[in-house]
Amino acid sequence: MLIMEPCGGRMNEIPESEIAFPHRKGNLYNIQYLVKWNDNTAEASSRHVSWMRTLYNYMTPYVSNSPRAAYVNYRDLDIGTNKPDNTTFKQASLWGTSYFKGNFLRLAQIKTKVDPQNFFRNEQSIPLFT
Repeated sequence: MLIMEPCGGRMNEIPESEIAFPHRKGNLYNIQYLVKWNDNTAEASSRHVSWMRTLYNYMTPYVSNSPRAAYVNYRDLDIGTNKPDNTTFKQASLWGTSYFKGNFLRLAQIKTKVDPQNFFRNEQSIPLFT
């Protein structure tokens, strides 16, 4: 499935730096790529994931780039994940700038103040800024 949620309208009036979600002016849609299958074999999984990656690559000329933007609620683990111990701000920038653009640095600085032990973390959480 390819789900396209329209953007624009009032969203264009909110500056990117106002809130964490920066994908505002100039974005027509959020696109969610979704594939489901019932056969739990490795072969079926490989085939379906390969198909989805092919579709994702096919869409490249039609979507944002430098970096290719991503909506944090449509997590994309292919763009990078935190290491089991600690991930540096520079390493996390690989996916952080896709999700948060210019807000990523500010969000990491806030995270460092409010969660200095990095308790709230996941595969792509905002890291501490050190």
